[in-house]
Order: sequence, then C-alpha cells, then structure tokens
Amino acid sequence: MFAFTFHIADVSLTVTNTDDPTLPVWTFRMWFLGLLSCALLSFLNQFFSYRTEPLIITQITVQVSTLPIGHFMAKVLPTNKFHIPGFGSRSFSLNPGPFNIKEHVLVTIFANAGSAFGLGSAYAVGIVNIIKAFYRRKISLLAGWLLVITTQVLGYD
Repeated sequence: MFAFTFHIADVSLTVTNTDDPTLPVWTFRMWFLGLLSCALLSFLNQFFSYRTEPLIITQITVQVSTLPIGHFMAKVLPTNKFHIPGFGSRSFSLNPGPFNIKEHVLVTIFANAGSAFGLGSAYAVGIVNIIKAFYRRKISLLAGWLLVITTQVLGYD
C-alpha cells in the first residue's frame, strides 16, 4: 500500500491559501463552458457505454481542455456592459475580465456532474434499455427521464 503524504509547503506552492473576493464567479463563460461540458460529457459517456469495451471520458479531460478555451473566450468576447431592465443599477458583461481559477473550478464541477462522477453513464439508463430491448415494452421519454433523475438524486447510482 502506498502512503501519500503532502506537506503544507508543497501544497502552498501551487494553491493559494487566501481568497480574492473581487474575482468574478458567475460569468457567462462559466455558465457556457459548464453547461456545455456537462451535456457533452453526459452524451459522450452514454454514447460510448454501448460499446463492448466502454470508453469513459472523465472530468479531467474537460478540466484540461477548458482552461485554454476559457482564456480564448476572455480575449474574444466583448467587454460591453449591458443593463438589465428591472434589476436596478445592475449591469452584466459577457467578459468581466481574465478567465480565473474560480470559474475553472466551477466548470470542472459541472463536468463532474455530467460524467456521472467518473463512472460513465447513469446506472438507471440500463433499466430503461432492459425495458425496451429485453421486455420489448414501451416506456415514455418522461417516465424514463423521471426514473433516471430519481435514482441519481436518491443516490442509488
């Protein structure tokens, strides 16, 4: 058995122990990359789960690939501020500044949710497949979706 020990000095070389509250978090880039990575990982893992030897794409792939995409979006997106009617003096910008670590962490969390926590596809999708293929019964999209979502939320996956 290997024992991994990390010293505080080793960790502090790569991770800061202070928080910068001025960094924007809920940005357009974070939502766009997060939702896209969640949906893409969910689709790809489900698609590849039907293979004899399933290919599982983990959130680490998204973590590595979204960093340059986030920096690219920070250079390309406009910095104009939009005022949203009904929200007082609040304004919104597609590009509030450089792509930061907080956005990147949230994109990774989104990707982790889409990869079914690293296990490929959701377990209950197999139940829907068995109902359709083995029992040759019809199950509506709503019933199948509710079954998958319910088992995911309750933790039976």
